[in-house]
Amino acid sequence: MTALTTAAALAPTAAGPANATFDEGKPLVLALPKGRILKEAAVLLAAAGIVPAADCLDEDSRRLRFETDDAKLDVIRVRPFDVATFVAFGAAQIGICGADVLMEFDYSEIYAPLDLCIGGCRVSVAEPEQLATDDPQRWSQVRVATKYPNIARRHFARRGIHADIVHLNGAMELAPGLGISRLIVDLVQTGSTLKANGLRETEVIADVTSRLIVNRTALKTQPEAIGALIARFRAAVAGCQSTRHRE
Repeated sequence: MTALTTAAALAPTAAGPANATFDEGKPLVLALPKGRILKEAAVLLAAAGIVPAADCLDEDSRRLRFETDDAKLDVIRVRPFDVATFVAFGAAQIGICGADVLMEFDYSEIYAPLDLCIGGCRVSVAEPEQLATDDPQRWSQVRVATKYPNIARRHFARRGIHADIVHLNGAMELAPGLGISRLIVDLVQTGSTLKANGLRETEVIADVTSRLIVNRTALKTQPEAIGALIARFRAAVAGCQSTRHRE
């Protein structure tokens, strides 16, 4: 199984979380990630014919839940790492989530039917430039700073290396230079931040894009409504890709 299909969420099953209940009279909730992916997601929303309140795309807005032009659909805006949790626990029925988050949490309650082809980046191993010539095949244990403890442990375990995890939520690039860890495992887009902090990307664990995710129980209990949204996003992705190819 490849890294991008590590999450068990890539094919639907009948099972769902025992604590997820849905009121069909209430609007569906779409969870969107804050930050850089939000701008890319906005293009897909428009292509899918979903028009949220104007301040939804304003990072300065203090609101977290927004109405859309469809009375049967609301949007919430949360931290990228939290999208999967909101969907897994049924607070949102559908969401846009990075494959890195799916790999890290591996929620069985989530089904990921569609690669949205946005948010391209990678989960990588990096270390200080002066250490990058060391042979990892000789290691039995290594200390790693990361916000992806599960991904890091699995990656090094496959090589017979015990990963001693230092769990950080940011500024991972500082950890090796300050003696907290030997390596980092982090999300990399261009590598410029690594280079600016004297680090070198030594290995790509997984390439990452954002996925459309749905709660399995919601899909089972509201198949028409959820299925229609999936179809709209699928058409939107196809349309955006077609436009890019023409350009």
